[in-house]
Amino acid sequence: MSEPVSMNLILWRHADAENLPASLALSAQADLARELTERGRKQADKAAQWLRAHLPEDAIILSSPAVRAVQTAQALTPAPRIVRELAPGANAMTLLGAIDWPGTNQTVVVVGHQPALGQLAALLLSGQEAYWTIKKAGIWWLSSRRREDESQVVVRAVVNPDLL
Repeated sequence: MSEPVSMNLILWRHADAENLPASLALSAQADLARELTERGRKQADKAAQWLRAHLPEDAIILSSPAVRAVQTAQALTPAPRIVRELAPGANAMTLLGAIDWPGTNQTVVVVGHQPALGQLAALLLSGQEAYWTIKKAGIWWLSSRRREDESQVVVRAVVNPDLL
């Protein structure tokens, strides 16, 4: 009998961020530079507090290079690992490649963006990409496990930031 292998994957959408002025709406650089609002900082702090209480100490924290995602991740750790493949505009398959899902016995927190995070959750849970919504500062905790020849994905938690 083979030893079960599991990976915890936490999808954490960045918290509330500043809106772009209409004149910069098509600027990718301006979008990457958007910062968290005061509300977003509070959301990130509350979500990070919840995560701190539940994450193992050796969890790996990966963040999109967008300022709003980095600021969200920094509520949890001062130095998240910046992964350019997690930037806005990514898709579910790009995220999968960047995080090495299902990997081995580790916990990975991905701080990123819609629609890619929701599409990834849909793909892992249903086998098909779909436009599922993860709220700003929301957390979806998934676990993979392999038993014998069967791969399984289990939802461990879905945390709505408004309830923290």
